[in-house]
Amino acid sequence: MSALSASSAQPEVLVSREGVGGALGRLTLNRPRAINALTSTMVEALDEALADWANDPGVAVVLLDGGGERGLCAGGDMRAVRDAIVAGRPEDALAFWSSEYRLNARIRRFPKPYIAIMDGIVMGGGLGLSAHGDVRIVTERSLLAMPEVTLGFVPDVGGTWLLSHAPGQLGTHLALTGRHIGPADAITAGLADHYLPSARLPALLEVLRTAADPAEAIAAYDFSAHTPPPGELAAQREWIDDLYRGDNLTRILSLLTHSVKPAARDAGAEIATKSPTALVVTLRALRAATTMDCLEEALDQEYRIANAALSTPDLVEGIRAALVDKDRTPRWSPARLADVTDAEIDRFFAPAPTDLGLGLAAALGEVHDL
Repeated sequence: MSALSASSAQPEVLVSREGVGGALGRLTLNRPRAINALTSTMVEALDEALADWANDPGVAVVLLDGGGERGLCAGGDMRAVRDAIVAGRPEDALAFWSSEYRLNARIRRFPKPYIAIMDGIVMGGGLGLSAHGDVRIVTERSLLAMPEVTLGFVPDVGGTWLLSHAPGQLGTHLALTGRHIGPADAITAGLADHYLPSARLPALLEVLRTAADPAEAIAAYDFSAHTPPPGELAAQREWIDDLYRGDNLTRILSLLTHSVKPAARDAGAEIATKSPTALVVTLRALRAATTMDCLEEALDQEYRIANAALSTPDLVEGIRAALVDKDRTPRWSPARLADVTDAEIDRFFAPAPTDLGLGLAAALGEVHDL
């Protein structure tokens, strides 16, 4: 389901009321040339629309989709994050994450059905906009990932919450490898709910537009008639659950590397290319998230991690290697897992100068007032 290609005069998010009486609130990400990578302007527009629609009795359902043919959203604009750090303005990057994480919290607690069309590429920040929703739809073209460890970062936008609550150790596997998965595996991992062929998306939109109550229409919609192409994770659960147990990354990596399973050895080799610091922080953050009461607590933790990451070399280097120079040869510091110190890892979990306070707000029922 794609909007018309954007022109330079069009906004980065198309906000519209459609259907009977405008009961369908539609949000279309509109940077197709960048696979709708998130900017501060987009986050602000999405948050403002959701804040307005939450208390508008005329809006029954919200639907999120992406403009263009390539995907819903390739993630946050990490090149802009790097530019801010290099220019000596890390506070700009932190401000972006603050707004983005607050938006993730708003989506999670939105009081009306929130439908996300996860067609095409959905990565990082794109998952933050979709996987916290109520009705998450993937297609045969869907390609999902939380690839942050490749950038010297950690799964954020609530990624540590989502992945820590995936069945067994599937989330640990996806977080540490940054691996891309298709529609069947997205459903298996709990990142999506339903499969629908992309050719059927216009028909779904028409159902929502013509329904007297689109909330009832989406609740009654029969997704069971369609089955996604086979995935891999369900068949790999046994070795994934066995080898990714515990909180010792060195042990996990050794078990993977020496496994009799070729897929496990491949995973070990893949993990070994990532930032050692980011891997250790990610594993600790995932394990901590399993004990948390709500998404907002995980977002608070991710904000503290993001604040610390701004002053580490791996974030700038990872973005350079993957997105700027694209040489795919990052020079991590430290380069070896054995050289990552406890003191350095503890720094990522220390209180930030200005915390989000989302966990406390959730406990008080005040998230929408933030």
